Amino acid sequence: MRKQFAVLGLGSFGRSVALTLESMGCDVIVVDKSQETIQEIADRVTYAITADITEKEALSALGTRNLDGAIIGVAENLEAGIMATLLCKEIGIPMVVAKAKNKLQGTILKKVGADTVVYPEIEMGSRVAKSLLATEFTDWIELSNDYSMVEIAVPKPWINHSMAELGIRTKYGVTVVGIMQDGNVNVEFNPQMPLPENALLILVGANKVLEKIGKLEK
Repeated sequence: MRKQFAVLGLGSFGRSVALTLESMGCDVIVVDKSQETIQEIADRVTYAITADITEKEALSALGTRNLDGAIIGVAENLEAGIMATLLCKEIGIPMVVAKAKNKLQGTILKKVGADTVVYPEIEMGSRVAKSLLATEFTDWIELSNDYSMVEIAVPKPWINHSMAELGIRTKYGVTVVGIMQDGNVNVEFNPQMPLPENALLILVGANKVLEKIGKLEK
């Protein structure tokens, strides 16, 4: 079943999240009070609505029971961000991601119910979108349109096997650039060393390959 998300507010951040989610096979509903903005994106997403995101009736009409999450991209208007966050949680949207301009704003949004706060000056919208879907990864950094660097728990089939034995680079076409354990990153690891259970691998490779690795049995 396709995942479904609502993006509320279509500045550059919201637009980036919406288009990335749509490109990754999700159903995306976008809401913005600007009819012009909605018209510009309407044919590139599943559904586009001109409405005020601070009005409960408008958000309730989104069909919240089917939504996997909502992304609120209106950091320039803190009051609107707070109201939208409160309403999203009130009407039962399970995951609410809110955009903030600074740490103080982020703290406020967290207190009113945001599950995750993002700072677009640091995190690109496309990266946030990927992190919503790639739950197998603890982090995803886009290096280009086709390649990324990710952090992932050692897949179950790889535990207690060395990278040399697994032939990770040859078989999967990805490069292990580091191993993280107990908060420490080791970039000078021994490829003959068995991979421990409680560790993260830092991998660089093609997005399609990384997604396949993320689906390996845990």
